[in-house]
Amino acid sequence: MAIVPKHRLALLGGGFSTDDDGLLDEWMLGHVPAPRPKVCFVPTASGDAPAYAEQFLTAYRSRPCEPAVLKLFQRELDDDALRTFLLSQDVIYVGGGNTANLLAVWRAHGVDRLLREAFDRGTLLCGISAGANCWAEGSHTDSFGQLTHLSDGLGLLPGSVCPHYGNEPGRRPSYRAAVATGALPAGWAVEDGVGALFTEGRLTDAVTRTPGALLHRVEPDGDGGSREQALPCRALLAAARPVSSA
Repeated sequence: MAIVPKHRLALLGGGFSTDDDGLLDEWMLGHVPAPRPKVCFVPTASGDAPAYAEQFLTAYRSRPCEPAVLKLFQRELDDDALRTFLLSQDVIYVGGGNTANLLAVWRAHGVDRLLREAFDRGTLLCGISAGANCWAEGSHTDSFGQLTHLSDGLGLLPGSVCPHYGNEPGRRPSYRAAVATGALPAGWAVEDGVGALFTEGRLTDAVTRTPGALLHRVEPDGDGGSREQALPCRALLAAARPVSSA
């Protein structure tokens, strides 16, 4: 009997671009069964910022994986090569930046369709900030300057996503108001330092590298407002390092 691959997504409140300890990167890679997974970084939301791509490569070259970067602003792959490349990846990691621009560029190049195909084949999709927003039906974003809702996403994760929850001024009340009014569906609010894994649309693991950082479920309360539920996150601990003798 053929094994049907599971749909898996990870929302990251940190990683190589913000943290020195690499705990969230190691946690994410720990969910990939391949002994040396292919990990593709997609920096579209930053306009393919060269420094961002190099930061990823520097961080991941030291790990047991095969890192690569997909650039779309200076695209080098034709449609067939692009499909072959993306579908060969074990992990697709999307960077932060502008969520609205990210989605528009992906659709122009057909990357949105390829990501759905990769998802159906069992590729782990993940990302930080805009790279977390993009997977849901809708998201909370500053893509247009002010904090607002974006009722547009790939819809691979049911509901909505809000990054930097409680870490950036205005995020919490603005997201809760959007959910209360129905501008965004109920969803997941990710504080910096948190990682959340979803399997078949269900939360299956939640971790934190930052003491006190939480994942929240935000839903309408039925009375014109919203309610939030803080969900337990297990703490990630740095691997013990040998103590050198003097």
